[in-house]
Amino acid sequence: MSHSPQHPVKPETSRRDFLKLSAAAAGVAAAGQLSIARSAHAAGSGTIKIGLVGCGGRGSGAAVNAMNAGKDVRLVAMADVFDDRLKGARERIKKEKPEQVDVPDDRCFVGFDAYQKVLASGIDAVLLAPASHFLPMHFKAAVDAGKHVFCEKPHALDVPGLKLAMAACEEAKRKGLSVVSGLCWRYDLGVREAMKRIRDGAIGEIVAIQETYITQPYVLRERQPGWSEMYYQVQNWYHFNWLSGDQTAQQLIHSIDKASWALGDKPPLRAWGLGGRQVCVEPKYGDQFDHHAVVFEYENGVRVFGFCRDIPGCYNETSDVIFGTKGRAYLPSRPQIEGETKWRYKGGPNKMYDNEHAELFESIRSGKPINNGDYMYTSTMLGILAQMVCYSGQEITWEKAMQSTLSYSLPRYGFDAQPPVKPGPDGMYPTAMPGMTR
Repeated sequence: MSHSPQHPVKPETSRRDFLKLSAAAAGVAAAGQLSIARSAHAAGSGTIKIGLVGCGGRGSGAAVNAMNAGKDVRLVAMADVFDDRLKGARERIKKEKPEQVDVPDDRCFVGFDAYQKVLASGIDAVLLAPASHFLPMHFKAAVDAGKHVFCEKPHALDVPGLKLAMAACEEAKRKGLSVVSGLCWRYDLGVREAMKRIRDGAIGEIVAIQETYITQPYVLRERQPGWSEMYYQVQNWYHFNWLSGDQTAQQLIHSIDKASWALGDKPPLRAWGLGGRQVCVEPKYGDQFDHHAVVFEYENGVRVFGFCRDIPGCYNETSDVIFGTKGRAYLPSRPQIEGETKWRYKGGPNKMYDNEHAELFESIRSGKPINNGDYMYTSTMLGILAQMVCYSGQEITWEKAMQSTLSYSLPRYGFDAQPPVKPGPDGMYPTAMPGMTR
């Protein structure tokens, strides 16, 4: 956590400045800014050509979700750093959507610069789902190229990357481009209805929120003979902080995003937390913690408690409980409210992954861009702050965190390049030590 930053940023960005930037990103583009959106796809006609960057399970799923949004959505280009992963994904997607996949070999791009080739392949929109480390640079490049964007979460792993992505979101608004975030619960119809009721006062004033995401370790890939250190870490990217941001950014972010939603997406004043690695200490678990607990303190006295654990053989739960002065709201699975107001979501099944793409592509067809920037970076910063406080063991204010210049970006990317963390003589990776790590 203490290596030198590659891209220092201005330290004076305050909580008030962050609120202004987030609010600005939420604005609807003015009529004079819609030229790119309309030229990219004439309303109600033609084909929307999409590219996919990152062909793992989430990327492959996003491609299918996108094509579920209409027969006019066609996958025409794909990119990944691994050739076998790209080819496997192309076959899987084509089996599911044979009439909507047109990705010949010459539009299959492999390597760390493959995303640039997808953006130059004549697409209208791009789906970004690479290892999380690369999202800010890919997102900026997509907006610079004038593409509509679906961007998986988290939208950055460090503050310099966050500011880069926030600026790109502002530029997308100016260009009239749609930007949809992979914080998928915002597109769950039941959770949307519950949030509306909460914001309308169904549980009174919110006093506390408990967010729980305790489950099993993410995908693990064992080192194979002949792999370079960089190749192994990118293969096993979920378990290296410079690539994934730990589970506060990969899992807990979904939960604290819902808490932020309920509280109007206003940043907290400060946070503190605890965590460590107790069971998952083998080299295959990289340099991450296996448990975290974090407390966010808000200006109005509300506290959000976030719990995350990834240890095999333990009790699992993913839940959201919002406590109010007149009742409680439970969000997962089948949202409900208890207390003075009793309510349970009775709508039919809905697929939030499909919903987010349905709204994205309808915005492209209609020439009425949507921009999720009002919340996507607040919630991403909550994940970054959670890692900061758990790793350091310190209480950190939002304003202090936003001054961070720590950057995980590398001067060069390639499988022959050196990753920022390496195993010691015993094969173990060094990890953060609360009370010692800055």
